[in-house]
Amino acid sequence: MRARRSRDAIHVEDRVSAPSEPDRDRMRDSFFVSLGKLTLGLVHGQPWRVRAGPLTLHEFGEPAPTSGGWCWPIRGGLLTRRPGGYLSFQWRSGELLSIVDGYWPSLPRPLYRATQLQVHHLITRLFLLQLRGRVPPPGIPGGPAQRLAAATIDVAFCSVLTLAVARRRRLPVWLAVMAGYHAAAWSIWGQTLGGRALGLRVLAVDGGRVTPVQAVLRLAGLPVALARFSAAHDQLALTEVVETDS
Repeated sequence: MRARRSRDAIHVEDRVSAPSEPDRDRMRDSFFVSLGKLTLGLVHGQPWRVRAGPLTLHEFGEPAPTSGGWCWPIRGGLLTRRPGGYLSFQWRSGELLSIVDGYWPSLPRPLYRATQLQVHHLITRLFLLQLRGRVPPPGIPGGPAQRLAAATIDVAFCSVLTLAVARRRRLPVWLAVMAGYHAAAWSIWGQTLGGRALGLRVLAVDGGRVTPVQAVLRLAGLPVALARFSAAHDQLALTEVVETDS
C-alpha cells in the first residue's frame, strides 16, 4: 500500500497478488455491495456512494470502464472537501489494484493520515483479497488432523502459561492469553508454536502476511468455526492455513 500527496490532493494505492482477472461486472459492483460486511455494519454502500446511517461519506459519479477495470469520479460527500479525482479498481499484470488519485479530504492532513487513511487501507485490502478469491490457494492447504494437532499444542501452551502467571480468576486470564498469543503469532510470524511443530503457516489468501486486523477477525470467528467444525474463521478473515516448505 502507498499514499502520497500531490500538491494538496491525495494519491493512495493498495494492491494484492491475483493471477487471474476477476469478472468485470463483479469488479464494478462488489465493493459497494460488500462494504456493510467488511465494516461489520458501520457503513454501507449503494450505487455509487458510501453511507454511515443517513450521512453520505463519499459520493461518486457513474463508473467508466478502463483497460483493466473501472474508474469512478469523486463528486463529494462529508469526507470530501471538494470534488475532484477518482477511485479505481483494476487488474494489471497479475495484481489487483485500488487507486485513489486527486482526492481532497475534509479532515486536516495529520488527522486524515492517522484515521481515515488507515481505515481505507484496512477495508481496501480486505476487499481486494475477497475479489481475488481463494483460487489458486497460496500453498498446499493444511489437513484437518494437522490443524487439530497444532491447536492442541497451542491450547496446552496457553494453559501452562496461565497456570504459571495466575493464581485466581484463571479463566479470564486464559482467554486473554489465548487471544493475545494467537493474534500476535499469526500477524508477526505467521505461525504459532503448534503451527511450527506441525509445519503449518497462516497466510492471506494471496500469499501475503496476515495483518493485525485479519488476525483479530480470525480470532473473532473461532467460536463459530468450533461450533460448526468448519473454517469459518478463515472465511471471515480471508486467510488460509498452508503447509510450510520445511
